[in-house]
Amino acid sequence: MNEPGHRSGVIALAGRPNVGKSTLVNALVGEHVAAVSATPQTTRRRALGVVTRTGYQAILADLPGFQKPFDRLTERMQRGVDAALADADATLLMLDARVPIGPGDRFIAERVLRPGSAPCVVVVNKVDGLGPDRVLPALAAAAELGGVHSVHPVSALRGDGIEGLLEDVAALLPPGPSYFPEGVTTDQPVEHRIAELVREQALRLTRDEVPHAVAVEVEEMRARKGGPTVVEASLICETESQKRILVGKGGAMVKAIGTAARPQVEAVLGSSVYLEIRVRVRPSWRRDAAELDRLGV
Repeated sequence: MNEPGHRSGVIALAGRPNVGKSTLVNALVGEHVAAVSATPQTTRRRALGVVTRTGYQAILADLPGFQKPFDRLTERMQRGVDAALADADATLLMLDARVPIGPGDRFIAERVLRPGSAPCVVVVNKVDGLGPDRVLPALAAAAELGGVHSVHPVSALRGDGIEGLLEDVAALLPPGPSYFPEGVTTDQPVEHRIAELVREQALRLTRDEVPHAVAVEVEEMRARKGGPTVVEASLICETESQKRILVGKGGAMVKAIGTAARPQVEAVLGSSVYLEIRVRVRPSWRRDAAELDRLGV
């Protein structure tokens, strides 16, 4: 597609961890393409969601939250953030309407609002359930960051305000063709999408016990004639104590993770699935460059 007036480009989502960037990507795309969790730093790799509409194609880069790197994993995550912002045609700076703007928000704002940087739209998320007495001051504080194109109140979880946001930011994109065929919603390999769905459920069910030490690797997928697709995946952790948590008493936890993830995996593959999950210990995998390469981080 390259008709006159067509626009396309990359929109980078920036913000503190856990402000709802992945939830917004999924809402804009209309499909679950980015892992969502209440645990900060859920997003580890740049996940691209693709929105194709009449007249434009917006490529959404869901970035890891800004943070001070403390191991090789977080170093790679932060380099991914910096590279994506440098390549972006527009930026969405996300804030949490329920939390006052703090030093972390201002640090990110300084990065994305530098002179010569891509135009920036501020998204004030999580306005659902808040009255005007809380939303209006949050919007005013966002506008005071300075140099922003516009400010949008939204609820990414409920989908409120996202269509107006999308139309506004799409108008900032440069003229260009569609880079992805119609119907394609992400650039992620299916194995990565499945791995992230499993990790998302592991984070949800283990809460604060092992999140940052958990990775998922899809080792094999086999289609069986007349039967479900077999997906074999490994939950990877760093210590035996973490393994015990992930396995659970009598295997209850790993079974619960698989049960919760299976419907979403089936939606991705478009078929019934037999999901087999093992838990493996790989000590210090977050500090091992070879392991990070293996896991595609």
